[in-house]
Amino acid sequence: MQFFGGSEVSPSPPIPSGAGNRAHMMYVFNRNGVCLLYREWSRPLRTLSSQQDHKLMFGLLFSLKSFTAKMDPSSVEKGNLGVPQLPGQGCSFHSFSTNSYKLSLMETPSGIKIILVTNPKTGDLRESLKHIYSLYVEYVVKNPLYSPGTQIRCELLNTALDQYVKNV
Repeated sequence: MQFFGGSEVSPSPPIPSGAGNRAHMMYVFNRNGVCLLYREWSRPLRTLSSQQDHKLMFGLLFSLKSFTAKMDPSSVEKGNLGVPQLPGQGCSFHSFSTNSYKLSLMETPSGIKIILVTNPKTGDLRESLKHIYSLYVEYVVKNPLYSPGTQIRCELLNTALDQYVKNV
């Protein structure tokens, strides 16, 4: 795939092992908690408005990041629970599972958070999240028509995500 600069997106990483590798939803948040992109493929149940859903998801991520930093056994300076940290500071988490879903997270140094909600039996998705981030960079960051911090509306990105995620 090529886009403005002529660079190519790296080939898709192998599909993680595990039964029922089905992606339900994906969120992309900026460092301020604004949901830039939300994609849904097979969400089993919808109970909240999209705005409430985005706030709840970002709040969950903020709380988990704060909690993991506070519980970090290797850090002497713990700080106060709930105080925001810069990306890469302290201890972080990559995923957690419940009996009905698995949430996987990747946070970039610029504060972009990519969240993928999948079947609970899905394997490690770190490489898949890196690939999704490379799609984001290729189709959004390199796009001269995109204004940072605004909703992402890019059919090429949506098509590439749909094509990749149907195999995850």
